[in-house]
Amino acid sequence: MNGDMRELWVYLSTTPLLWLTLTLIAYQLGGWLFRRFGSPPVLNPVLTAVVLLVLLLKTSGTDYQTYFRGAQFIHFLLGPATVALAIPLYREVHAVKSAFLPIALALLIGALTGIFSAVGIGWLLGGEKTILLTLAPKSVTTPIAMGISEKIGGLPSLTAVVVVLTGIAGAVIGDVVLNKMRIKDEMARGMALGVASHGIGTAHAIQRGRVAGAFSALAMALNGLLTAIILPFIAPFLR
Repeated sequence: MNGDMRELWVYLSTTPLLWLTLTLIAYQLGGWLFRRFGSPPVLNPVLTAVVLLVLLLKTSGTDYQTYFRGAQFIHFLLGPATVALAIPLYREVHAVKSAFLPIALALLIGALTGIFSAVGIGWLLGGEKTILLTLAPKSVTTPIAMGISEKIGGLPSLTAVVVVLTGIAGAVIGDVVLNKMRIKDEMARGMALGVASHGIGTAHAIQRGRVAGAFSALAMALNGLLTAIILPFIAPFLR
């Protein structure tokens, strides 16, 4: 029986539909646990799904390339999902216009803080030049961050890992930090999550409400654009 099950697994693991299905199941399970235990940040559905999938891949001995061939449809949907974030933003366009100056200032300070905090910590820990450049775009959404990293001399694949970890960390501890700082304004909370933890933080902000989600989507998009513009000019100094 064990031999038959092993042969069945080997066969199924080569079919793209298996990994797509398992990815969706892992996320749904993460969402169920998140709601079941009162929505604690540490049980963020994305984090739970990542942990479950990593354990499954390690246990089954499946390499990432095999997994990605099956789950790449979800990767494709990241583009339309990002564009769809314009919908909650459009609903709050009047609030955005009225707060244009604070938004612009927060974006500039947030983008620079994201860059120099990552590079500074990496430098203090003895990171070499390539690693510092890899860390610099860590607060930008993955596709933009990888492009920036490649352009300035970083390692795009490692940048992608750092970006995902940054997003998960922001979604897990973002509310805790904002609560400790007694920041209750939903526009400010959304901006903070979008600038610091891009798409994953924005997904968490949308769970909080329409206003937080809209401003987080705005912050994520504009932070990616601003970082892509300024980081190539800053990079020579980071070296």
